[in-house]
Amino acid sequence: MKNTDLLKEIVPSETELKELIVNYVGNKLNPDADEVTVEDIINVFADQFPEFLLALAEENWINGYTQALKDTEYTHDKSRIHNSETREQ
Repeated sequence: MKNTDLLKEIVPSETELKELIVNYVGNKLNPDADEVTVEDIINVFADQFPEFLLALAEENWINGYTQALKDTEYTHDKSRIHNSETREQ
């Protein structure tokens, strides 16, 4: 699920790295409004540095998968506790 609000957010260049990236993407895409969005940066990174985005995506996927397993285990444990309490009554 995409967060379209975040993708359209205009990126302020408040650090040296952000300024470097915003200027690079701005020069590369030459947007009409002289504003660079997060989506613009992602598109340029996807085109020119896909390994970076892939590493982020893999890490995010692993974290999400790990969390899902923990959630499943927690739900299973809660269900087991609930079932044993119900049988005792």
